[in-house]
Amino acid sequence: MGGSRTRILVTGMGGQLGSLVASELEGQPWVERIVGIDLDPPRRRLSQATFHLVEPADLVRTSAVVKELDPHVIVHLGVWEPDARVNARLAEHHTRLAAESVFSAGRRAPSLRHVVLRSGIEVYGRGGDRPDRPDENTPLAPTSQYGRMLMHLEHAADRSFNGTPVKVTSLRLAPVIGPHIPSPLGRLLRLPFVPFNVLSSPRYSVLHEADAARAFVLAARRAPGTPINVVAPGEVSGFDTVRRSKHIPLPLLGPEWAITRRVAHLFGAPVPEHVVEVLHRGRLADSSQCEPLLGWSPEMSTREVVDSLFSWEGVVRTPARRAWEVAS
Repeated sequence: MGGSRTRILVTGMGGQLGSLVASELEGQPWVERIVGIDLDPPRRRLSQATFHLVEPADLVRTSAVVKELDPHVIVHLGVWEPDARVNARLAEHHTRLAAESVFSAGRRAPSLRHVVLRSGIEVYGRGGDRPDRPDENTPLAPTSQYGRMLMHLEHAADRSFNGTPVKVTSLRLAPVIGPHIPSPLGRLLRLPFVPFNVLSSPRYSVLHEADAARAFVLAARRAPGTPINVVAPGEVSGFDTVRRSKHIPLPLLGPEWAITRRVAHLFGAPVPEHVVEVLHRGRLADSSQCEPLLGWSPEMSTREVVDSLFSWEGVVRTPARRAWEVAS
């Protein structure tokens, strides 16, 4: 953004990732002002950022916030992963409405020059003739609800800002895991039993929440204006995960995955189809463009993230809105 100080709108600031991004932005000397919106309040104390409670479909309120701030950058984290904070139906509903409101308001912001979008490597899909390790030039061909949500989000951003000077940077993240991230994959792997594909050894990579937040801060600063895969170095297989967890191994064949999804749900760990894909087919991506475009690459390896997963204290799954109401 040159030498000028930057005004930033962070959507989805109420989620763990949004709160982390806002916290990091507060320490950046090039940032002039940070304003956030979300359906729920932030998960951590912020000293400088201003937060507004805004429903995803509330275009009037969103437009008012955007008009008052006149942001240079929008960091759009208003993305609900299925069965993370809400069920799959609400996740898709909230994600679509939030994008419509934010992009519509953003088009009318005279100073806006860059949108950083949360996406994921789920957009590439799995199986068929799709490459096992897609790069940013691989055609988008999602095979899960979440992958389709993210693809439609990228397309919506491209359509909204086509013909304007606004750059769009889609950060295609590996599955994000952290001690406070409401990750369906993380919850599944922390169950007393860990399922794995007994017929093959599909491999996957993940991303730590702190590295994910750092990627958004750097993208907001550098404005590359192109999709970037952000994936922790290294990979693990389902069986590696079982061995590292020291939990009960649960070898599965094809039909047994459906039963496991129902059992996991009873244990408080709903398993959406994009998470089944990770353990049944693997999930990798080429992240070689991250270093040249962001001047950085994720610091924690996939093995380190997975190992740390099993040392975290248990987390009670409480919706943010309820936690806020109790606290107040």
